[in-house]
Amino acid sequence: MFSRLDHPPVAFEDYRPLLDPKLADELATVAGKMRHLRVLHLNSTATGGGVAEILQSMVPLGNSLGIETERIVINPDAAEFFDVTKKIHNLLQGSEGELSSAELDIYFSCIQRVADDMRAKGLAADVWFVHDPQLLPLARLLPKKEGETWIWICHIDLTTPNKSVLDALMPLTQDYDQLIFSQSAYVPKGLGDKVPVLIAPPAIDPLTIKNIPMDLPQARKIVAAMGIDTARPLVTQVSRFDLWKDPWGVIDAFRIARESVPGLQLALLGLSQATDDPEGAEVFKTVADHAAGDPDIHLYFDPAEMPVSVDEVVNAVQMVSAVLMQKSTREGFGLTVTEGMWKAKPVIGGDAGGIRVQINDGVTGFLVSSAEQCAQRLVELLQDDTLTARIGDAAKESVRKRFLLPRLALDYLNVARALVNGRIPAVSGD
Repeated sequence: MFSRLDHPPVAFEDYRPLLDPKLADELATVAGKMRHLRVLHLNSTATGGGVAEILQSMVPLGNSLGIETERIVINPDAAEFFDVTKKIHNLLQGSEGELSSAELDIYFSCIQRVADDMRAKGLAADVWFVHDPQLLPLARLLPKKEGETWIWICHIDLTTPNKSVLDALMPLTQDYDQLIFSQSAYVPKGLGDKVPVLIAPPAIDPLTIKNIPMDLPQARKIVAAMGIDTARPLVTQVSRFDLWKDPWGVIDAFRIARESVPGLQLALLGLSQATDDPEGAEVFKTVADHAAGDPDIHLYFDPAEMPVSVDEVVNAVQMVSAVLMQKSTREGFGLTVTEGMWKAKPVIGGDAGGIRVQINDGVTGFLVSSAEQCAQRLVELLQDDTLTARIGDAAKESVRKRFLLPRLALDYLNVARALVNGRIPAVSGD
């Protein structure tokens, strides 16, 4: 019912050259005071999606800092579980509809069996970080032991949630000692009155294969092997095929921009690795229909068809692209935005959720609300190298200061240490 994941070790000192010295020293100091604690991170899928990416780096970073840190992924025994949790995800981000009693039963009964398995196998920790709605009931169904600290982290956009599912699930947050959201706009009204809330935007790991510098000739070689003409301009959205990512609007924007930029190509890179997203294949089919066989629109869904690993493909495509897009209509944060900015690429993002936190419109990227606006910004960037360079340089520096993994690790550890020491941290702003 659950699995322990192992991740390759890292060295904290490798991060120091990329960080503000004050932040690096503070992280090392806080970690030194927590070396007697055992920390667990729990989520619903081993690979695919921003949470999995954060944890595959956060866990080894914690261990490199001297804190015993482990990652647990649940393995529900009902095939319908992830259908239900995907529906919960969509409802919490504003979809219409409601959860049936049968769906709620699947949700709670699966987590109950996971909790029973954890109890039977003696899973224990001093600090439990539970990520996203899939595992929200766990603190109630696996009552905490004396001295344990439980923290729930919500990574999704709750700006305009479906009230029925919000009312059904948010009482479960009261079983936690602390809640963490990506930005203050996501915190449901009144939630922080009962359980303290911290605002901690996500971050990327600059040392992963996806984010380390890749030579442009090597990147072009990989992209060419994917069937893209590297002699012509390329714009890309790296994002799973999902309702909220608006891949159809990206295609519309591309078609408008191509009228002013002959030879333009589009890549939609949605390589599916997440086991908790059963809708991906269905959305992909509708996007393929919308692309209508256009030879300049390149769609990628199956990781097995790639010439190299998924992370290498993402890195290469981002490096070769002239402009990157993330035209989401809802977005908890959007680590693909951060990744592109870190590579000094101009990013056009949907004016939604966590993308607004990252992009200072006109300074570190552009925010858009329609395909027409997106197309206009595409053309501006593709026709103005000076603008492209200015935006890209500002974007990279913004990520260096605000959105690298050690800063997020410090946020998490500060909360945990305060709770363990019996001090409840105040609500933070973003």
